Amino acid sequence: MKEYRDKIGSFYRNKKRMPSYQEIMNMLGFRSKNAVYKLVNKLVAEKVVSKDSQGRLIPNKLTGEVPLLGLVEAGIPSLVDESVLDMMSFDEYLIGDPSKTFVLEVKGDSMIEEGIKEGDLVVVERKSEPKDGDIVIAEIDGGWTMKFLRKKVGKPIYLEPANRNYKPIYPEHDLRVAAVVKGVIRKY
Repeated sequence: MKEYRDKIGSFYRNKKRMPSYQEIMNMLGFRSKNAVYKLVNKLVAEKVVSKDSQGRLIPNKLTGEVPLLGLVEAGIPSLVDESVLDMMSFDEYLIGDPSKTFVLEVKGDSMIEEGIKEGDLVVVERKSEPKDGDIVIAEIDGGWTMKFLRKKVGKPIYLEPANRNYKPIYPEHDLRVAAVVKGVIRKY
């Protein structure tokens, strides 16, 4: 099973998409799509992959796990014990519901004081009821942006940047929240 998962994971990393059932059949040397169907069901049961509403595969745990060693001081240096505390999967850590999750690349500097820089990737999840203070991806008066959602009792809902050089944005016509930011990824 691990060999199959590794081959599917390698395909996903190289092609930036999940393989079709036909591609899995050819890649793994299966003689029928029924064998692929059974394998996919096992992978779904193990939560390695899931399926969207059209039955397409969504990766869950194809990247594997890495050791979580502990904490590191960002202030005064201290001794670090390098014993493995746990194993963690970035998929499980960052993604709640794969069918509602996607990634966007950040353009601009309006969230810089929140530590979100241009070129970062944000992991976002479609949500029906965002809360006050959530960082959201929203359509406001026909344009898309990422800001803090602000809901004050008795006041209109607005979007607030995390950069003193920008002013809050109040909708003239409409404001629609599409997703909530769940994490930020930065590669050095």
